[in-house]
Amino acid sequence: MKRVVIIGGGFAGAYIARHLEKDFDVTLIDTKDYFEFTPGILRTIVHTKHMRKIQVLHRHYLHQAKFVHGEVKEFNKNKVFVGKKKIPYDYLFVCSGSRYNIPIKEKNIVLPNRADTLKKAHSEILDARNVLIVGGGFVGVELAAEIVDFFPDKELILVQARNVLLEKCSQKAQKYAENYLKKRNVEIIYNERMDKQDGNLFFTHTGRKIHAELCFLCTGIVPNTEFFHKHFSSVLNEKKQVMVEHTLQMKGYKNIFVVGDLNDLAEEKTAQSAEKQAYVAIQNIFALENKEKLISYHTFPKVMVISLGRFYGIITYKNFTFTGILPALLKWFIEWKTMIYYR
Repeated sequence: MKRVVIIGGGFAGAYIARHLEKDFDVTLIDTKDYFEFTPGILRTIVHTKHMRKIQVLHRHYLHQAKFVHGEVKEFNKNKVFVGKKKIPYDYLFVCSGSRYNIPIKEKNIVLPNRADTLKKAHSEILDARNVLIVGGGFVGVELAAEIVDFFPDKELILVQARNVLLEKCSQKAQKYAENYLKKRNVEIIYNERMDKQDGNLFFTHTGRKIHAELCFLCTGIVPNTEFFHKHFSSVLNEKKQVMVEHTLQMKGYKNIFVVGDLNDLAEEKTAQSAEKQAYVAIQNIFALENKEKLISYHTFPKVMVISLGRFYGIITYKNFTFTGILPALLKWFIEWKTMIYYR
């Protein structure tokens, strides 16, 4: 059997591993030993037991594939290096995702991209009288809504570099999110960027001083492509994204596919997009094996579901926007359906 190595066990990597393990000798490599429903991790900051609902060990849903718990430091044209291990491959899928950049390195800065990190911050938010959220995109807005829903007595400040929240959404969605937060006494500061920090004091680029005992940084996402630098730096663009063909193959390499947040496709980096790309990549590995024509991945508008606490939310699709309790229920259903699939 041909050897397939998958780097990253998120939405793309887990999906690919499940669909290929019967037909290939599959090895999944991940820095964590579980699959995680990342759209649901923000709930863990306010309700730590929720973590059990959104995580499942890779070994529980993989029946034939091998799993390696570790971090890939480099790879070449035929091997992946994890610590002292050298793992050979015939086909490689790189699905290592992205992370938040850390321009300010302080102990009270929290990056909301892993449930275990947020669980550890739960006690800190219980003790904090005032909380700062930097970034008014999807993550910043959802996190702010979770906090004010569960902890309405907290003083919460949200700093957004743009002049609106949810800048990629419709005006109706932007206004609904703003009204939701303002009605719950969230102070929103527009058109200012976080510049520096001194202990519990945070300064914007205009010189505004903000006191916060806890800060969540929800901006500055960068792709996880450091392990490309040694042998494949030529395929990285100025944003450190991996350049890919329309077939999702890495530029210049037929047997390496790059799927999800770290490639250079111009679309919203979401779990839904990662799975759609994974589906195309799977079809193309079979096409290569059968010497058939490969198919192209086409970006297209997708439904976005944004939760605002437990009972409210927003659904957007192109120019359509729907708000209220239905989006919140849909977000819950998507989470439940996904975790049933992996359990």
